[in-house]
Amino acid sequence: MAISAQDVKKLRDMTGSGMMDCKKALAEADGDYDKAIELLRKRGEKVAAKRGDRDANEGAVIAKISDDKTYGVIIRLSSETDFVSKNDDFVSFANKIADITLQNKPADLAALLALPMEGSHTIQDKVTEMVGKINEKINVTAYEQMSAPLVAEYIHSGNRAGVLVGLSKSSDDAYDAGRSVAMQVAAMKPIALDKGDIDQATQDKEVDIAKELARQEGKPEAMLEKIAMGRLNKFFKEQTLVNQQFVKDNKKTIKQYLNDTEKGLAATGFKHITLV
Repeated sequence: MAISAQDVKKLRDMTGSGMMDCKKALAEADGDYDKAIELLRKRGEKVAAKRGDRDANEGAVIAKISDDKTYGVIIRLSSETDFVSKNDDFVSFANKIADITLQNKPADLAALLALPMEGSHTIQDKVTEMVGKINEKINVTAYEQMSAPLVAEYIHSGNRAGVLVGLSKSSDDAYDAGRSVAMQVAAMKPIALDKGDIDQATQDKEVDIAKELARQEGKPEAMLEKIAMGRLNKFFKEQTLVNQQFVKDNKKTIKQYLNDTEKGLAATGFKHITLV
Protein backbone atom coordinates (compact mmCIF):
# COMPACT_ATOMS: atom_id res chain seq x y z
CA MET A 1 0.00 0.00 0.00
CA ALA A 2 1.06 3.62 -0.55
CA ILE A 3 2.61 5.21 2.53
CA SER A 4 2.18 8.99 2.68
CA ALA A 5 4.72 11.45 4.05
CA GLN A 6 2.15 12.32 6.71
CA ASP A 7 2.01 8.66 7.82
CA VAL A 8 5.80 8.54 8.06
CA LYS A 9 5.94 11.77 10.05
CA LYS A 10 3.27 10.50 12.43
CA LEU A 11 5.25 7.32 13.14
CA ARG A 12 8.44 9.33 13.55
CA ASP A 13 6.71 11.61 16.06
CA MET A 14 5.48 8.52 17.93
CA THR A 15 8.82 6.71 18.02
CA GLY A 16 11.70 9.10 17.40
CA SER A 17 13.05 6.75 14.69
CA GLY A 18 14.50 7.92 11.36
CA MET A 19 12.24 8.82 8.46
CA MET A 20 13.46 6.01 6.18
CA ASP A 21 13.23 3.43 8.97
CA CYS A 22 9.65 4.56 9.66
CA LYS A 23 8.72 4.41 5.98
CA LYS A 24 10.10 0.88 5.59
CA ALA A 25 8.39 -0.33 8.78
CA LEU A 26 5.03 1.12 7.73
CA ALA A 27 5.30 -0.43 4.27
CA GLU A 28 6.10 -3.83 5.75
CA ALA A 29 3.26 -3.48 8.27
CA ASP A 30 0.75 -2.42 5.61
CA GLY A 31 0.25 0.91 7.37
CA ASP A 32 -0.48 -0.56 10.81
CA TYR A 33 1.25 1.70 13.36
CA ASP A 34 1.35 -0.88 16.18
CA LYS A 35 2.93 -3.49 13.91
CA ALA A 36 5.37 -0.91 12.55
CA ILE A 37 6.48 -0.01 16.07
CA GLU A 38 7.07 -3.67 16.88
CA LEU A 39 9.11 -4.09 13.69
CA LEU A 40 11.25 -1.08 14.59
CA ARG A 41 11.90 -2.50 18.05
CA LYS A 42 12.82 -5.92 16.65
CA ARG A 43 15.38 -4.20 14.43
CA GLY A 44 16.97 -2.68 17.49
CA GLU A 45 15.57 0.81 17.06
CA LYS A 46 15.33 2.79 20.28
CA VAL A 47 11.62 3.55 20.20
CA ALA A 48 9.98 6.18 22.38
CA ALA A 49 6.94 5.04 24.38
CA LYS A 50 3.83 5.02 22.21
CA ARG A 51 1.27 7.46 23.51
CA GLY A 52 -2.42 6.77 23.16
CA ASP A 53 -3.16 10.46 23.58
CA ARG A 54 -0.80 11.70 20.83
CA ASP A 55 -3.59 13.63 19.05
CA ALA A 56 -4.26 15.84 22.11
CA ASN A 57 -1.39 18.18 21.38
CA GLU A 58 -2.30 21.17 23.55
CA GLY A 59 -4.53 21.96 26.51
CA ALA A 60 -4.39 21.76 30.29
CA VAL A 61 -4.25 18.74 32.59
CA ILE A 62 -5.58 19.29 36.11
CA ALA A 63 -5.22 16.90 39.07
CA LYS A 64 -7.12 17.51 42.33
CA ILE A 65 -7.73 15.58 45.54
CA SER A 66 -10.43 15.75 48.22
CA ASP A 67 -9.87 17.56 51.51
CA ASP A 68 -9.40 14.25 53.34
CA LYS A 69 -6.92 13.07 50.67
CA THR A 70 -8.76 9.80 50.01
CA TYR A 71 -10.05 10.56 46.51
CA GLY A 72 -8.64 12.30 43.45
CA VAL A 73 -9.40 13.11 39.84
CA ILE A 74 -7.47 14.13 36.73
CA ILE A 75 -9.05 15.81 33.71
CA ARG A 76 -7.58 16.91 30.40
CA LEU A 77 -9.14 19.87 28.61
CA SER A 78 -7.71 19.80 25.10
CA SER A 79 -7.20 22.67 22.69
CA GLU A 80 -5.70 23.09 19.24
CA THR A 81 -3.01 25.64 20.14
CA ASP A 82 -0.79 26.52 23.07
CA PHE A 83 -1.88 30.14 22.64
CA VAL A 84 -5.30 29.08 23.94
CA SER A 85 -4.07 26.54 26.50
CA LYS A 86 -1.82 29.09 28.22
CA ASN A 87 -4.63 31.62 28.55
CA ASP A 88 -5.66 32.21 32.18
CA ASP A 89 -9.36 31.90 31.31
CA PHE A 90 -8.78 28.51 29.70
CA VAL A 91 -6.82 27.18 32.70
CA SER A 92 -9.44 28.60 35.09
CA PHE A 93 -12.17 26.85 33.10
CA ALA A 94 -10.24 23.56 33.30
CA ASN A 95 -9.92 23.98 37.07
CA LYS A 96 -13.67 24.60 37.43
CA ILE A 97 -14.39 21.40 35.51
CA ALA A 98 -11.97 19.51 37.76
CA ASP A 99 -13.64 20.94 40.89
CA ILE A 100 -17.09 19.83 39.71
CA THR A 101 -15.71 16.42 38.79
CA LEU A 102 -14.07 16.03 42.21
CA GLN A 103 -17.34 16.85 43.97
CA ASN A 104 -19.53 14.55 41.87
CA LYS A 105 -17.31 11.52 41.16
CA PRO A 106 -18.74 10.67 37.72
CA ALA A 107 -18.32 7.08 36.57
CA ASP A 108 -16.81 7.94 33.19
CA LEU A 109 -16.11 10.74 30.72
CA ALA A 110 -19.65 10.72 29.33
CA ALA A 111 -21.07 11.15 32.83
CA LEU A 112 -18.57 13.93 33.51
CA LEU A 113 -19.69 15.90 30.44
CA ALA A 114 -23.31 15.56 31.57
CA LEU A 115 -22.67 17.06 35.02
CA PRO A 116 -24.44 20.36 35.78
CA MET A 117 -22.35 23.52 35.52
CA GLU A 118 -23.60 27.02 36.22
CA GLY A 119 -27.31 26.51 36.61
CA SER A 120 -29.16 24.48 34.02
CA HIS A 121 -26.13 24.02 31.79
CA THR A 122 -23.92 20.92 31.62
CA ILE A 123 -20.14 20.81 31.36
CA GLN A 124 -20.56 19.89 27.69
CA ASP A 125 -22.79 22.95 27.19
CA LYS A 126 -20.16 25.22 28.71
CA VAL A 127 -17.41 23.61 26.62
CA THR A 128 -19.47 24.25 23.48
CA GLU A 129 -19.98 27.82 24.61
CA MET A 130 -16.23 28.21 25.09
CA VAL A 131 -15.64 26.91 21.54
CA GLY A 132 -17.88 29.67 20.24
CA LYS A 133 -15.97 32.30 22.20
CA ILE A 134 -12.45 31.33 21.17
CA ASN A 135 -13.23 29.89 17.71
CA GLU A 136 -11.08 26.82 18.35
CA LYS A 137 -11.95 23.19 18.95
CA ILE A 138 -11.73 22.26 22.64
CA ASN A 139 -13.14 19.40 24.69
CA VAL A 140 -12.58 17.29 27.78
CA THR A 141 -10.69 14.36 26.28
CA ALA A 142 -9.53 12.33 29.29
CA TYR A 143 -10.64 11.61 32.85
CA GLU A 144 -9.29 9.37 35.61
CA GLN A 145 -10.30 8.94 39.24
CA MET A 146 -8.78 7.14 42.22
CA SER A 147 -9.69 6.19 45.78
CA ALA A 148 -7.20 4.98 48.41
CA PRO A 149 -6.38 5.41 52.12
CA LEU A 150 -4.24 8.31 50.83
CA VAL A 151 -4.14 9.93 47.40
CA ALA A 152 -1.34 12.32 46.44
CA GLU A 153 -1.49 14.55 43.37
CA TYR A 154 1.03 16.28 41.10
CA ILE A 155 0.63 18.64 38.14
CA HIS A 156 3.65 18.93 35.89
CA SER A 157 4.96 22.32 34.78
CA GLY A 158 2.57 24.23 32.53
CA ASN A 159 -0.31 21.82 33.22
CA ARG A 160 1.13 19.40 30.68
CA ALA A 161 0.64 16.29 32.83
CA GLY A 162 -1.26 15.22 35.93
CA VAL A 163 -0.63 12.28 38.24
CA LEU A 164 -2.46 10.61 41.12
CA VAL A 165 -0.73 8.07 43.37
CA GLY A 166 -2.61 5.86 45.84
CA LEU A 167 -0.91 4.82 49.08
CA SER A 168 -1.78 2.25 51.72
CA LYS A 169 -1.47 4.57 54.76
CA SER A 170 -2.30 8.18 55.55
CA SER A 171 0.04 10.63 57.28
CA ASP A 172 1.84 13.89 56.51
CA ASP A 173 5.06 12.02 55.74
CA ALA A 174 3.20 9.56 53.54
CA TYR A 175 1.60 12.43 51.60
CA ASP A 176 4.97 14.08 51.00
CA ALA A 177 6.38 10.74 49.84
CA GLY A 178 3.34 10.25 47.59
CA ARG A 179 3.99 13.61 45.96
CA SER A 180 7.59 12.56 45.26
CA VAL A 181 6.38 9.29 43.75
CA ALA A 182 3.84 11.18 41.63
CA MET A 183 6.67 13.34 40.29
CA GLN A 184 8.53 10.11 39.48
CA VAL A 185 5.54 8.89 37.46
CA ALA A 186 5.51 12.13 35.45
CA ALA A 187 9.26 11.89 34.79
CA MET A 188 9.73 8.15 34.22
CA LYS A 189 6.31 7.19 32.79
CA PRO A 190 5.92 3.63 34.13
CA ILE A 191 3.31 1.52 32.34
CA ALA A 192 2.18 -0.46 35.40
CA LEU A 193 2.41 -0.54 39.19
CA ASP A 194 4.22 -3.90 39.46
CA LYS A 195 5.18 -6.71 37.11
CA GLY A 196 2.04 -8.68 37.97
CA ASP A 197 0.01 -5.81 36.46
CA ILE A 198 1.55 -6.25 33.00
CA ASP A 199 -0.62 -8.53 30.87
CA GLN A 200 0.83 -11.75 29.50
CA ALA A 201 0.53 -10.61 25.87
CA THR A 202 2.82 -7.64 26.57
CA GLN A 203 5.31 -9.88 28.39
CA ASP A 204 5.28 -12.37 25.51
CA LYS A 205 5.91 -9.56 23.03
CA GLU A 206 8.89 -8.31 25.06
CA VAL A 207 10.35 -11.83 25.17
CA ASP A 208 9.87 -12.20 21.41
CA ILE A 209 11.61 -8.87 20.75
CA ALA A 210 14.45 -9.73 23.15
CA LYS A 211 15.03 -13.09 21.44
CA GLU A 212 15.10 -11.49 18.00
CA LEU A 213 17.61 -8.86 19.13
CA ALA A 214 19.83 -11.52 20.72
CA ARG A 215 19.59 -13.59 17.53
CA GLN A 216 20.71 -10.59 15.47
CA GLU A 217 23.63 -10.14 17.88
CA GLY A 218 24.77 -13.65 17.01
CA LYS A 219 23.89 -15.30 20.32
CA PRO A 220 23.41 -19.10 20.17
CA GLU A 221 19.82 -20.36 19.98
CA ALA A 222 20.25 -22.34 23.20
CA MET A 223 20.92 -19.10 25.08
CA LEU A 224 18.07 -17.03 23.66
CA GLU A 225 15.50 -17.96 26.32
CA LYS A 226 17.84 -17.09 29.20
CA ILE A 227 18.89 -13.83 27.58
CA ALA A 228 15.26 -12.91 26.91
CA MET A 229 14.30 -13.56 30.55
CA GLY A 230 17.12 -11.27 31.67
CA ARG A 231 15.89 -8.53 29.38
CA LEU A 232 12.33 -9.07 30.54
CA ASN A 233 13.44 -8.53 34.15
CA LYS A 234 15.17 -5.32 33.05
CA PHE A 235 11.92 -4.30 31.36
CA PHE A 236 10.05 -4.85 34.65
CA LYS A 237 12.57 -2.71 36.54
CA GLU A 238 12.32 0.12 34.05
CA GLN A 239 8.59 0.04 33.33
CA THR A 240 6.90 -0.81 36.65
CA LEU A 241 6.65 1.95 39.23
CA VAL A 242 7.49 0.12 42.45
CA ASN A 243 10.57 -1.51 40.89
CA GLN A 244 11.99 1.65 39.31
CA GLN A 245 14.99 3.32 40.87
CA PHE A 246 13.87 6.36 42.86
CA VAL A 247 15.12 9.38 40.88
CA LYS A 248 15.97 11.30 44.07
CA ASP A 249 18.00 8.39 45.48
CA ASN A 250 18.93 5.76 42.91
CA LYS A 251 20.19 3.38 45.60
CA LYS A 252 16.54 2.65 46.41
CA THR A 253 13.57 1.42 44.47
CA ILE A 254 10.23 3.18 44.90
CA LYS A 255 9.07 0.22 46.99
CA GLN A 256 12.06 0.61 49.31
CA TYR A 257 11.70 4.40 49.49
CA LEU A 258 8.08 4.18 50.62
CA ASN A 259 8.79 1.50 53.21
CA ASP A 260 11.70 3.55 54.55
CA THR A 261 9.43 6.59 54.81
CA GLU A 262 6.96 4.67 56.96
CA LYS A 263 7.14 0.94 57.64
CA GLY A 264 4.49 -0.88 55.61
CA LEU A 265 3.75 2.13 53.39
CA ALA A 266 3.15 0.96 49.83
CA ALA A 267 1.81 2.28 46.54
CA THR A 268 -1.62 0.87 45.66
CA GLY A 269 -1.92 2.38 42.19
CA PHE A 270 -1.38 5.42 40.00
CA LYS A 271 -3.08 7.38 37.23
CA HIS A 272 -1.24 9.50 34.66
CA ILE A 273 -2.65 11.78 31.97
CA THR A 274 -0.44 13.84 29.64
CA LEU A 275 -0.83 16.19 26.71
CA VAL A 276 1.89 14.59 24.59
